[in-house]
Amino acid sequence: MSHTMKAVRFHGFGGPEVLRYETATRPEPGAGEVLVRVRAVGLNPPDWYLREGYRMLPPEWRPPVRFPAVPGTDISGVVEAVAEDIDRFSVGDEVYSMVRFPSGLAGDSRAYAEYVSVPASELAPKPAGIDHVRAAGAPMSLLTAWQFMIEPGHDEPNPLQPNRHAPVPIEGRKVLVNGAAGGVGHFAVQLAKWRGAHVIAVASGKHETLLRELGADEFIDYTGTAPENVARDVDLVIDTVGGPNAGRFLRTLKRGGALFPIFPLGFSGADEAGKLGVTISTTQVRSSGAQLEEVGRLLDDGTVRVVIDSTYPLSQARLSHERAAKGHIQGKIVLTVE
Repeated sequence: MSHTMKAVRFHGFGGPEVLRYETATRPEPGAGEVLVRVRAVGLNPPDWYLREGYRMLPPEWRPPVRFPAVPGTDISGVVEAVAEDIDRFSVGDEVYSMVRFPSGLAGDSRAYAEYVSVPASELAPKPAGIDHVRAAGAPMSLLTAWQFMIEPGHDEPNPLQPNRHAPVPIEGRKVLVNGAAGGVGHFAVQLAKWRGAHVIAVASGKHETLLRELGADEFIDYTGTAPENVARDVDLVIDTVGGPNAGRFLRTLKRGGALFPIFPLGFSGADEAGKLGVTISTTQVRSSGAQLEEVGRLLDDGTVRVVIDSTYPLSQARLSHERAAKGHIQGKIVLTVE
């Protein structure tokens, strides 16, 4: 077997144009690892944050990146080889994973490639009921929604706040999802509905039909109506957009409610939240093969759907990042690997 492969790498920070499809050294599985022949790769915001050099982070938070770097974390594929200490996976198994996150923030996840070496603890059987494209679209976005809303699944210190993030009860409660048509958002809508919540989806009008199909009970088109002006007595807001504007949702929450900003940087409403009796909490999604196996059952039986915005060949990764930069993504963008 060849010791080389094709991968998408970049040799300096910049826009989508820095991504190059080129020959790279094929990895070998180390102890505790599985070599996966990749069939599809899911895109996520950390992919372009890495490509841009994490310029939205304070300099002291930016991980040191070694060039050439390979972006990406989310894969679906077939086991090619296993380390001697692995007995849970075998050659030929179909698997999926979010690879080395957040430990691989500096480009060490290396998913935009024909082969990826994956810690076995981060790997799970691919749900048989979906194809590789949809399986690759799930890991980071679905695990984010799951770890925020259902179960964090780890006891790692929270780098974003002093206390451990704790999901809140949602059965019979009113849950608002902002950015409901995006990667994390469309999963959050489905998980909230699965757990028995009354779901309010906020997105642009073109997404209404899809979001109602996914379980939204109410829909707010933010292009015509500011959601914070009309939504009231909400128990939980999942703000998948987050950032400095997340505080606007505080007025939608009842006392005792909670606001979970997925992207918390720039949020400045903590004092106001305290006065209103509202909990603000966030966390950092982490790789988990065990949780992927658990959510895989929901993907397998159709309880949770993976919506695909668009697909591109691995060789056209630049175009996929250009698509992402245009925004208004419905579901997930996925790269296919022949």
